[in-house]
Amino acid sequence: MSPDLAFALTLAVKMSVAAAFVVIASMVTERAGPLIGAMVTTLPVSAGPAYVFLALDHGSAFIAASALTSLAVNAVTTLFALTYAMVAQRWNLAISLPVSLGVWLLGASACERLEWTLASAMILNVAVFVVAIPLSHRYQHAKMPLVRRRWYDVPLRACMVACLVASVVGLSTKVGPAFTGVLAVYPMVLTSLMLILQPRIGGPATAAVIAHTIWGLAGFGAALATLAATAVPLGAPAALTLALAVSVGGNVVIWLWRRRERESRK
Repeated sequence: MSPDLAFALTLAVKMSVAAAFVVIASMVTERAGPLIGAMVTTLPVSAGPAYVFLALDHGSAFIAASALTSLAVNAVTTLFALTYAMVAQRWNLAISLPVSLGVWLLGASACERLEWTLASAMILNVAVFVVAIPLSHRYQHAKMPLVRRRWYDVPLRACMVACLVASVVGLSTKVGPAFTGVLAVYPMVLTSLMLILQPRIGGPATAAVIAHTIWGLAGFGAALATLAATAVPLGAPAALTLALAVSVGGNVVIWLWRRRERESRK
């Protein structure tokens, strides 16, 4: 088998696996409501497979450096989610999504150009979450209507995530760890939810799902910090496993705490 054919087949498998993860996660989101959906959505269902495949092709130092940039960009993704939750209250998808993506692109571009340490990236995340979490509360209370899936929903989500994985894996050897870290955490799942949900259930209900993800992004940030800190001393496989445990455990804790908080208000 030629090297080009082997690469193409391997890339096709990677794209399929990642797409399956995201399709399952987004289906759970539609059925379980904003809070549970947000916790599932912010699990590393797209970035996780991308990093696993990167670990197969690169060393631990590359993974650690990419995770540092991803951690910084996670703060930008939080602003992306908050911007969308605010703009979608009054404007349709044609305005709310481009405005939000503009915020993300500007912030991610700035993050890619800067040199990050674990401390500086964590400080950026803490500063953003201190502001974003209180502001997001007012957008979390819209009810989630019943969503009827259309024939193109699953193919659309699968194609979007498959393209992300193809970009990350294909470009990682050419663009270096910083830009790879930006690509790996592009908010593909959030974008797909916005594209599919807002035309069908409206801006406020979709914004409620996205606003709830801000807490989950805090857990995802903790997972990226774990990966950046442990990839070199523990090796990529152990670091990825530990980061996944942090992400899942953090989101479970957040869900239990938020559920108890909501029940105490009744």
